[in-house]
Amino acid sequence: MTEMIRKYTSEIGDDDDGKQVLLYGWIHEVRDLGGVAFALLRDREGIIQITCPKKRSPEIIKKLRKVRRESVVKVIGEVKKEPKAPGGFEVLPDEFEVLNEADAPLPLDVVEKVPAELDTRLDARFLDLRKPRVQAIFRVRHQMIQSARAFLSEEGFIEVQTPKIVSTATEGGTELFPISYFEREAFLNQSPQLYKQVLMGAGLEKVFEIGPIFRAEEHNTVRHLNEAISIDIEQSFTDHEGVMKVLERLVSRVYSDVVENCEKYLDWIEVELEVPEIPFQRITYDEAIEIIKRKGEEIVWGDDFSTPALKTLSEEVDGHYFIVDWPTEIKPFYAMPYENEPEISKTFDLMAGSLELASGAQRVHIYDLLVRKIGEKGLNPDSFEFYLSAFRYGMPPHAGWGLGADRLLMSILKLKNIREAVIFPRDRNRLTP
Repeated sequence: MTEMIRKYTSEIGDDDDGKQVLLYGWIHEVRDLGGVAFALLRDREGIIQITCPKKRSPEIIKKLRKVRRESVVKVIGEVKKEPKAPGGFEVLPDEFEVLNEADAPLPLDVVEKVPAELDTRLDARFLDLRKPRVQAIFRVRHQMIQSARAFLSEEGFIEVQTPKIVSTATEGGTELFPISYFEREAFLNQSPQLYKQVLMGAGLEKVFEIGPIFRAEEHNTVRHLNEAISIDIEQSFTDHEGVMKVLERLVSRVYSDVVENCEKYLDWIEVELEVPEIPFQRITYDEAIEIIKRKGEEIVWGDDFSTPALKTLSEEVDGHYFIVDWPTEIKPFYAMPYENEPEISKTFDLMAGSLELASGAQRVHIYDLLVRKIGEKGLNPDSFEFYLSAFRYGMPPHAGWGLGADRLLMSILKLKNIREAVIFPRDRNRLTP
């Protein structure tokens, strides 16, 4: 006998009508109408109806009547067209096996007839992830990361992996997670920034990394996490404008690929997407200050933008846009100042409405200037010896950016809380699961 090949629910179509199929999945719902029992079987691709009339199999209908929701089952049966059923087909079972019985009551309702708070959902994340709507988020995330990697590879960037355990802070400050590293203190890395720049001195010219970053910020907001995934690039022989163009093309490509390849999952989440047009609008920091002031917000030149200020700005400048030419004082030491206006730096933030998605800059590549700027930030250049040494022996001009993958997904799918964009989020209060 030929071994029966398993099918996902989404693969069942007209060609299967009248044929036998093998399905695995979870029991989503059960309804017992006396002479017939219905069960909805859910797998990662969708839901299909299992219909068992009593006359077809008294034994199977007994099993269906008492099986608990979220139990794992195996079904072999005949496909039949049924316009009223989910997907337009049902399966009449010839074999029905419970592979693992679920406990009861469930920590939360996967069917979502009874809504659960986000904390409850995250506490029982393994169950929350079974919801089609939630699974769809991470199918889109997969496409987003895949698209970013493919785009950057096609653009000639080389993927690298840099250390996440480091001896010195990327930008100084106190937003660091210290760890015990044998007899020494070390830190979880805030960013691959310093290593990306060193690789420019190594002659790799165009590199990217997709990996975790760690920031010990005590923010407990809907847009902050303490462990996040960052998409970073660094590129030699270009300036901030050059890498801004790479960034806007990447975002446009991600949207385009999601629209093309994730239609089903976007339907599950009930999100309609339009591919953003490029180039994105560019406004200067000074222009942003004027807009915010004109709308009645108090802000002083040299301040960073608060969340209320950014929301005010987004009322005037919608969609994706860059804020460029920030004050040098509020940007990191490696940001290149303009030669004729050193108080202004060649820096930018990419915004989606009021949400900051990415920040970047042309970097300082001159050794003496970099040492001076490190000192001006109150940092000790001796702590950056491994980094600075790369600038003494022929560092090319270069620029780069870091794009928050979690925030990008949050903006694409219009999620209200960044924790929904991460399978197991880490924030100020959450260390498990």
